[in-house]
Amino acid sequence: MASAATEARPDLATVRARYLEAQLHGNRREALRLVIDEAFARGASALEVELEVIQEAQREIGRLWQENSITIAEEHMATAISNMALAHLYDHAPRERSNGKKVVVACIEGELHDFPARLVADALDLAGFDVRYLGANVPTDSLLAVLDREKPDLLALSVTMIFNVPALRNATARVREHTAGSLPIAMGGGALSWMNALAAELQADVTACDARELVESARRLLGVGP
Repeated sequence: MASAATEARPDLATVRARYLEAQLHGNRREALRLVIDEAFARGASALEVELEVIQEAQREIGRLWQENSITIAEEHMATAISNMALAHLYDHAPRERSNGKKVVVACIEGELHDFPARLVADALDLAGFDVRYLGANVPTDSLLAVLDREKPDLLALSVTMIFNVPALRNATARVREHTAGSLPIAMGGGALSWMNALAAELQADVTACDARELVESARRLLGVGP
């Protein structure tokens, strides 16, 4: 007999719409119930929920903010709910066997929008990578110190706002100089989506439009299987 989870496979588009509504109303409990009970517990994988519900809803929040349809306060409220949802989902999700590769994930200096980086960090962790997540606005000097201590196999840098692109250029140049070009660098975030040639200009070793693509690219680059 098919399991109840299989029979009741969730419609993630519907879950996403209801989750977005909960975000806009500041209803944290309902948002969390939708992510855990209506999506994950009914058979969707953690990565599917992260990308198809939380990430897509967050992109809509960003669009609404850019169009001045919601205030900065409302955008912050919605993002706080998504961060909470990610934390609970991470706590519930099974982790794949360790693949022995370490990744440092950080927002470049001045970048305060850490949600995309956190999404990537969680996805990499659940995929078996050993992740050091540094969060928002990481000074480049501090980043270099972490790289010396952790000796990662990959560095993932996130930049959302276009006005932080000079900081990305600076951080990339300094990391390459500091490591003699031996450390692969992944780049992602909204700024790279808006500036299509930026990743090529900076010779990124990995670029991705979402966390699933980054995980797959990191696996290929570092020679580890799913």
